Amino acid sequence: MNRTTRIALGSVVVAAVVLGLKFVAYGLTGSVALYSDALESIINVAAAVAALVALRVASRPADANHPYGHTKAEYFSAVAEGVLIVLAAVAILTEAVPALLNPRSVDAPYPGLLVNFGASVLNGLWASVLLREGRRHRSPALLADGRHVLSDVVTSVGVLVGVVLAGVTGWAVLDPLLAVLVALNVLWSGWGLMRESVGGLMDAGADPATTHRLRQLMSEHAEGALEIHDVRTRHAGRVTFVEFHLVVPGQMTVEEAHHICDRLEDAIRAELEGASVTIHVEPQEKAKHHGVLVL
Repeated sequence: MNRTTRIALGSVVVAAVVLGLKFVAYGLTGSVALYSDALESIINVAAAVAALVALRVASRPADANHPYGHTKAEYFSAVAEGVLIVLAAVAILTEAVPALLNPRSVDAPYPGLLVNFGASVLNGLWASVLLREGRRHRSPALLADGRHVLSDVVTSVGVLVGVVLAGVTGWAVLDPLLAVLVALNVLWSGWGLMRESVGGLMDAGADPATTHRLRQLMSEHAEGALEIHDVRTRHAGRVTFVEFHLVVPGQMTVEEAHHICDRLEDAIRAELEGASVTIHVEPQEKAKHHGVLVL
């Protein structure tokens, strides 16, 4: 079991503990806002399980049916998480809207709020771990899970503040109103996750900063070549695929051209860990005089 899979397994455990704490908090208070917060935690558990399964699939090596590997499985996990988040928002609204029309006072809120606060602290610490490790391993599944958990923390803090205000002021309508706001925040979070994940499934190219750095590396490490053109990139989970055409003098030997390709591949892989680089070598008459000039 690799590190990303162990982290995903930890997410399932943490999400289950947080879910239990939040339902205890709801049971102590009867707060609709805390109930909505607990419902979102059910989605956290489902999302953590989906991320774990996706990472197990993504870690499989390339085979005859999947020559480029299985890394895109992580994007399916993130899309599924976005769908689950939207369903959670619908469930919250189903409970919150009737309560908004007929608000009732919250019972004994403070013990429940303390339990919910403890769950939020645990969630916040784990979100930082997920985001840090997701960036380190370039894992869409861990990053999606981390952003979702962080969104849950923000939601929980808002709920805690609102329920305290409802108890202090006696404005019972604040409780279901907060639940509605939680649902809207959850919907926004789900939309963001699905948008990013669909971009990965559609083979979106590398970001402008990465593309610029690639062009710099090509210019610095392609000594002996004439030009690089038709540069293309795409992401598939942790892997960045880089393809381009390398124009060399017509009289250059295959061995000399191969040395240039080796230098370029080593430089790119040092910058982008796990990059898959494909270079098409062309003679001088194929030069287009645009792209990366390396004369």
